[in-house]
Amino acid sequence: MRTLLRNAILFNGSSMEDDPTDILIVDGTIEKICSGTDAGQADRSWDLCGLVLCPGFIDLHCHLRDPGQEWREDIISGSLAGAAGGYTTLVCMPNTDPPIDSPALVRYVLEKSGYGKGTRVLPAGCVSKGRKGKTLAEMGKMALAGAVLFTDDGSPVGDSNLLRLALQYSSRLGVRIMEHPEDSSLAFGAQVNDGICSTFSGLKGWPTAAEAADISRGISLCRDTGVPIHFTHVSSGESIEVLRSAKYSGLPVTCDVTPHHLSLAEGSVISSGYDGVFKVNPPLRSISDKDSLWEGIADGTVDAIATDHAPYHLDEKDLPFQEASFGIASLECAVAAVLNEWHRRGKPFPMERLLSLFTSGPSSILPKEWKWLGKIETGSPADLTVLDPELEREVDVKTWKSKARLSPWDGERLKGWPVMTLVMGETVHIDRESFKGRG
Repeated sequence: MRTLLRNAILFNGSSMEDDPTDILIVDGTIEKICSGTDAGQADRSWDLCGLVLCPGFIDLHCHLRDPGQEWREDIISGSLAGAAGGYTTLVCMPNTDPPIDSPALVRYVLEKSGYGKGTRVLPAGCVSKGRKGKTLAEMGKMALAGAVLFTDDGSPVGDSNLLRLALQYSSRLGVRIMEHPEDSSLAFGAQVNDGICSTFSGLKGWPTAAEAADISRGISLCRDTGVPIHFTHVSSGESIEVLRSAKYSGLPVTCDVTPHHLSLAEGSVISSGYDGVFKVNPPLRSISDKDSLWEGIADGTVDAIATDHAPYHLDEKDLPFQEASFGIASLECAVAAVLNEWHRRGKPFPMERLLSLFTSGPSSILPKEWKWLGKIETGSPADLTVLDPELEREVDVKTWKSKARLSPWDGERLKGWPVMTLVMGETVHIDRESFKGRG
């Protein structure tokens, strides 16, 4: 099969090309990157008419609830949802039932992913057995089985000695530790950001220090061991400042931020009347914190944007705020939510910087066998996302591939959408309305 994508504005993972470019895909591999006169013949051809062609988007952090919680989501529905959101690779978290803490469960995720017709799904394995924070899980065996990160996400690794030991093992395995940054003693029982939201509601506040303190601990262990560590869903200006300082000193620390912390703030919780759809861990922060995340993107402190897609059944969210589950579903509108906020802020930095956080940034955090992700190069597998930065469309959760039917953006009109997704050269999602007459 020879597929030709014509007249694209190419983002190759690091920079944007000025002139329209064609890409010829042969049997799932990028055969040629050229001008139109050199492309040759193809079995099928798409005229992208100046849309942006990117390496396939990568989500380092999503919850697919499989095994054990399939009424919320499963690997196949999550795979389809990821494809619809422009993602070609999803890393699913191990806080399932049972937790993914053995090579058998790592293989289960990879095997079930193969049955889907959407994006590939790669498993993260637990740091500790049962995510209990007491004893190391079988990290070596899980790495051999295909685990691409280790994390007890949903909880921090509270035992510092265990986290230090895990870092030392991860260095030998080439699989990074992803820490959920939270000092549980500071966050225990908290519901909303410690600030305006907690003052107005009387709900227990969640201080930014709970996040920054655990990041500081992880940075100290990184300095001690010399081993890379990744901090996920960073939400506050205080945390960004700590990470910026660590990076400036040359430590191998990385971090990601989420679409909801980039585009929403604690005021949304108040204005919604404390709707559980806005309840998330860590909580939506202040406008100042949100601004700091964007500054962290601009200056290179932030390495990736990860969805933290956390689907729940309606019955688990449509409750009084303090009883509702923590989590926001976003896979199918995450990219649009970020691009819309970037537009709203007046495009404060080049689009290349933003797109790198969905592509080459997350790719750099994965094990070496996945380093080909996040790039567009001749000879590499054709994982590609087509983006229309100017397309405006309303979020409608009723049409989602995900099982989630709740999202803070439902009914919102967002600007900037992925419109086509290819995994290994196969089209796994296409917005037919956007491609009318282009085939």
